[in-house]
Amino acid sequence: MDLIYFDNNATTRLDPRVLEVMLPYLREQYANPSSLHHFGQQVRHAIETAREQVAAALGASPRQIVFTGGGTEANMLAIRGTLAMRPDKRHLVTTAVEHDSVLRLAQRLEKEGYRVTYLPVDSLGRLDPAAFEAVLDDDTALASIMHANNETGVIFPIERLGEIAAARGVPLHVDATQTVGKLPIDVSRLPVSLLTMAAHKFHGPKGVGALYMARRTRVQPQLVGGHQERDLRAGTENVPGIVGMGEAIRLAVEHLDEENGRVRHLRDELEAGILERVPTTSVNGDREHRLPNTTNISFAALEAEAILMLLSNEGLCASSGSACSSGSLEPSHVLQAMGIDPVIAHGAIRLSLSRFNTADEVRRALEIIPEVITRLMELVPTAQISAATRP
Repeated sequence: MDLIYFDNNATTRLDPRVLEVMLPYLREQYANPSSLHHFGQQVRHAIETAREQVAAALGASPRQIVFTGGGTEANMLAIRGTLAMRPDKRHLVTTAVEHDSVLRLAQRLEKEGYRVTYLPVDSLGRLDPAAFEAVLDDDTALASIMHANNETGVIFPIERLGEIAAARGVPLHVDATQTVGKLPIDVSRLPVSLLTMAAHKFHGPKGVGALYMARRTRVQPQLVGGHQERDLRAGTENVPGIVGMGEAIRLAVEHLDEENGRVRHLRDELEAGILERVPTTSVNGDREHRLPNTTNISFAALEAEAILMLLSNEGLCASSGSACSSGSLEPSHVLQAMGIDPVIAHGAIRLSLSRFNTADEVRRALEIIPEVITRLMELVPTAQISAATRP
């Protein structure tokens, strides 16, 4: 059975070209980049080349890029690191639909005495800039807002939010884990202080990420020990991962037109085909302002876990939301924040594509998904279906 992988917001396939550039640093080029001998400095050069590649993809300077162990660590460094540099301010602003790496950190900060404002979204998952502006005050140390939601793909108006934050003297951290490599990003034109990313979201290796820091932005290191990353992130660098990230982001920029053309078309074809073939379905989130690869679809009166299990048995990989919170039987916190009826939210699955997906995979998925839903619907009482779909 050929695998159909539609879970690319969780992680992506490693591009074979990325693996090729990584292999020498897993084999021959194994020196510690902090060593002063020529062998070590060859490896150091590879790290700096990757830093230049990441910076170029974002319109940044190489000195503004700090490599981390992934997106979660980058978020931690951005948020805790900024708060530590502004100890006189105790207010954090974020949203109710952030990734768990931000939400759970915010909840911990509340226990440490911080005041956290969780901005709401509307029924389409959109964030109102006026609501953001209204909650900023003289005690606000930082705002942390995602660029696009990992479950619905809805894109937030980061440029406008950045302008508002800058006018109030509040640093803005943007979790761009889902947008780097999918949308054009130019930090030289984007009024943000910090921006995080993870390589495995754009066909790079797992376990490596980066934090962009605007000029004059200061953070307190969260991992201390060595002097790596200009004293901002101690620990011997993951050289193969960093080299792979550099190549992956270079390739992602090359494929941006494909991401917003062919991949978007495949997503639209898949989504339209499901809505046409399967009754009691609905799309969650703003269908206009969203990532080109993502659709979040609810099957009323069903359970996402059952849908995903049967799809997996047929060789189709999807998810019910964030991979970091899989296993929970509760409806997605994102859909709850949008006010989606729990009967509908329980049956929501996310399908996220990439440049490695094909039209044939979409065609086969449109055979598999309706058949799976039909099998499950036969097990649901008619009255329950009627109640779930009643306007």
